[in-house]
Amino acid sequence: MDDGSSQFADSQPSNESFLVGYVIANIVGLRYYDGRITGRELVGLVREPTNPYDQNAIRVLNIRSIQVGHIEKTVAAVLAPLIDAGTIVVEGIVASQQSKFNKFKIPCQIHVFASFENIGLVRASIDSGGLSLLGDAYDSRSSGAVIVKDEKSRVRELDEIFKLVDENVGEKEKKMGVLEPPKEVIKSELLDHQKEGLWWLVSREKSDELPPFWEEEKGGEFMNTLTNFHTKTRPEPLRGGIFADDMGLGKTLTLLSLVALDKSASSASTDVSSVSSGAKRKRGRPPKKISTTRGVDNKSSSGVTKTTLIVCPLAVLSNWVTQLEDHTQQGSFEVYIYHGERTKDAEELKKHDIVLTTYSTLASEESQRDSPVKKIEWWRVILDEAHVIKNDKAQQSKAVFNLMALHRWAVTGTPVQNGPSDMFSLMAFLRFDPFSTKSYWRRLIQRPVDAGDRNGLSRLQVLVATTSLRRTKEKTLVGLPPKVVETCYIELSGEDRELYDDVEQKAKLVVQGFIDAGSLTHNYSAVLCLILRLRQICNDSALCPPDLQSLLPSYTMEDVSTNPELLKKIAVLLQDGEDFECPICITPPTDTVITCCAHIFCRLCITKVMKSGTSKSRCPLCRRELSQSDLFSAPPEALGTTEQEESTSSTPRRSTSSKVSTLLALLTASRNEDPTTKSVVFSQFQKMLLLLEAPLKEAGFKTLRLDGSMTARKRAQVMKEFADTDGGDETKTTTVLLASLKASGAGINLTAASRVYLLEPWWNPAVEEQAMDRVHRIGQRKEVKVMRLIARNSIEERVLEMQERKQKVAKEAFGRGKSKKEVSTDDIQRLMSL
Repeated sequence: MDDGSSQFADSQPSNESFLVGYVIANIVGLRYYDGRITGRELVGLVREPTNPYDQNAIRVLNIRSIQVGHIEKTVAAVLAPLIDAGTIVVEGIVASQQSKFNKFKIPCQIHVFASFENIGLVRASIDSGGLSLLGDAYDSRSSGAVIVKDEKSRVRELDEIFKLVDENVGEKEKKMGVLEPPKEVIKSELLDHQKEGLWWLVSREKSDELPPFWEEEKGGEFMNTLTNFHTKTRPEPLRGGIFADDMGLGKTLTLLSLVALDKSASSASTDVSSVSSGAKRKRGRPPKKISTTRGVDNKSSSGVTKTTLIVCPLAVLSNWVTQLEDHTQQGSFEVYIYHGERTKDAEELKKHDIVLTTYSTLASEESQRDSPVKKIEWWRVILDEAHVIKNDKAQQSKAVFNLMALHRWAVTGTPVQNGPSDMFSLMAFLRFDPFSTKSYWRRLIQRPVDAGDRNGLSRLQVLVATTSLRRTKEKTLVGLPPKVVETCYIELSGEDRELYDDVEQKAKLVVQGFIDAGSLTHNYSAVLCLILRLRQICNDSALCPPDLQSLLPSYTMEDVSTNPELLKKIAVLLQDGEDFECPICITPPTDTVITCCAHIFCRLCITKVMKSGTSKSRCPLCRRELSQSDLFSAPPEALGTTEQEESTSSTPRRSTSSKVSTLLALLTASRNEDPTTKSVVFSQFQKMLLLLEAPLKEAGFKTLRLDGSMTARKRAQVMKEFADTDGGDETKTTTVLLASLKASGAGINLTAASRVYLLEPWWNPAVEEQAMDRVHRIGQRKEVKVMRLIARNSIEERVLEMQERKQKVAKEAFGRGKSKKEVSTDDIQRLMSL
């Protein structure tokens, strides 16, 4: 599927956009494409910069993401450069069906949206291009209620439609049942909520119902109630969804049970108790049957392979192997690990029940036509930790969107991390029309939510309820001991306080200078560097370079091509900050390049943007003109882990920082209370973990370290050693695990510990939740205490405030939200108290 969502130019110019007006244009080339428009309906408009006949091409898609044609060249030539520059977003609506008198074109209204500051520029550009812009600009809140007409010309508002779908979902939830896995395959006993989850997964996969928002009409036609699209072809059911149970509730075992049903030879059908959730089935009432197909030679009756593809982050790969060993009968599954050296034969993969691979592996093969993964129509694709595809423009996201599969599952305990836009990628993977097309998503969900329209939030909640199953630890009777989260506020010592105040005051002047000059986004990397150093001082000033003043940038734009010291500073930033991300793919940069304007990108991301430009290439952040000679490879990390350890141990230590002293006191008190207690100390700074080893050893603690520099095998070894009780002899067992927050935030079981210490707050509260729930999950037998260490009167307190805003959005989405980057320009101003 290519819905155009992968184009960088398709992103919104700002969080709040305004309707500038609309342009009338013809959709042409109808005879060359299969897509049809049946009446008044929304259409998708997608840039196609690689079109060999017209570099300004704008494709037109119908509700099924099938191409109808192109916007006529004269209009596309004016709008395409504005789209590519991120200045406008366009949406289309066809007022009536194709004319009987002209079968080669269809009139279309193209609605043009832009940020408030760009309205004048957009109007001038469209006018100079010879187009007529109709209508007046107005606040995006006014465009929240799109109205469509059905065949009886009865006006029906979108929110009425969402309400009806919501009521239908509510009725189905009352009929939730339970399902036992086949004992000949699964040896572990499922808890009640896992049996309910298995029932839900199977019922979704076996569903023959119309997908949500579709209705069958008289005469055998089908209509999408949101877009008014009509078709005589019955839409395929939505055989999949989002399995969004809270972290630590045993989703992996439930999913293995689902795969096990494909192998079950006990009967040709599976009993599903038709009972309400949490209630027992009444005596005498026969169980509801859901038909399943026996696995014969690993193929279904239709000849489609019964192989399940499981995609996960590299750090989680070993966890799936462990779970298979722990929960399934030996030899019951044929498993192939598609990572590292791997087969190129698709037929070889089809011989296995499960193929395990990673997002990075799929991303590396996305451009390879002969990739065996792309040749197979999988029986089922499971995306574990599916929130990692939250950016639809990333290569790994596009790779999973294009997979062929009969059943699709997005599995994540945190589907909404930063805002509602995170859900779009999941819709694209599930191929849930019309929400899998970016223009429909923006019109129906994103724009109303961004505008603060409560109806927009209600729509998002209905969409989540329609596609998801989510149970939380608080509402699920799994017998987990409680988790207590406390915040420990720390006063910085005199020396650290003096240094912090000095750097913060100078940093404020620098940032205010950028704001006054209108160049805050131009200097995004420099500002993040300042914020990073302030956060490091809160932990321990030993994390920062001795010449801290040299890190303060000037008010003017700097050019790394003539300033090698600036290039070196940015390289240090990359090495020190685990949470720095490429602004295009919103993931940690790979094969990192630094532009002459001091911005950091993945080489692949920035190269694609430069190639897609229709005129001179520009930096996506500051709009400075760029050429290949303006891209500089980031210097390799100066120190490996071993060298860092030697450097750290040889550096004369100053007095222990306030935060380290507090941590030592808390760990000592916990040990005095119970010598067998194990603890995990999380930090985003790898150097901080190294700094802690010496004082912890001096205090009599045995430590292990888990960080992003380790191979999957080394991580598995560390976790095994940490879990080892060594016969209960606390003098021989590890009591403290020093863990990188990001490297340990997913797919890792740390239930051997019952104490968690977070040394600094993370931008995204969902990352912290994932880290905590490595400890607080099924298998934990002790009360879990989490302590967050926060420096008073510092940037850390303001990070906490930012977290609270993001948590509110995530909770509202599942409550039955404003999308932003990890750190937006508004966030920066709040963080710096400006």
